[in-house]
Amino acid sequence: MTVSDPKDDLRFYLQAARDALLWKLDGLAEYDIRRPFTPTGTNLLGLVKHAAGVELGYLGDTFGRPSGEPLPWLDDDAEPNADMWATADESRAYIVDLYRRAWAHADATIDALPLDTVGRVPWWPDGKDDVTLHHAVIRVTADTHRHAGHADILRELMDGAVGMNQGNTSIPPGDGEWWETYRNGLERAAREAGRNA
Repeated sequence: MTVSDPKDDLRFYLQAARDALLWKLDGLAEYDIRRPFTPTGTNLLGLVKHAAGVELGYLGDTFGRPSGEPLPWLDDDAEPNADMWATADESRAYIVDLYRRAWAHADATIDALPLDTVGRVPWWPDGKDDVTLHHAVIRVTADTHRHAGHADILRELMDGAVGMNQGNTSIPPGDGEWWETYRNGLERAAREAGRNA
């Protein structure tokens, strides 16, 4: 049995989440990648912008490896939630390129340091701000997958596109009629359970 390198495993799952998140932007108009789709304003490009900041913070600054990327939306005087949406002046290309630079910086940190390296998370409370690189990579991976899941739902609501990537929908095959029948069955089961509660 061949045992894989733990760093390779961590990088594989982190990259899968990154790729899934960016894929959700493909083929959409500028308005659609920015428009708020939930009462709290969740939007596709904002998720990417947020993910870039998370990677640069947890897998850069935390380990004394600042990227030098200006992130004014994370300044103390920035408006709340400024990292969760893109201004009209922040182009898709700018946000996507920033995210790819964040990947490269994060990957360089993972390559350069042992997984048991201890860093300090600047925005965590004093005395509770130490974290290993291993923990930070898992945290960033979990956060990115969570936001890729948000993006899955937003994209499906927009145009029906689903899946982890273009070649892997991760759902059973079915045409529109099949899915409508399936969804109607779920609705009936939910209503029946509601009546029986």
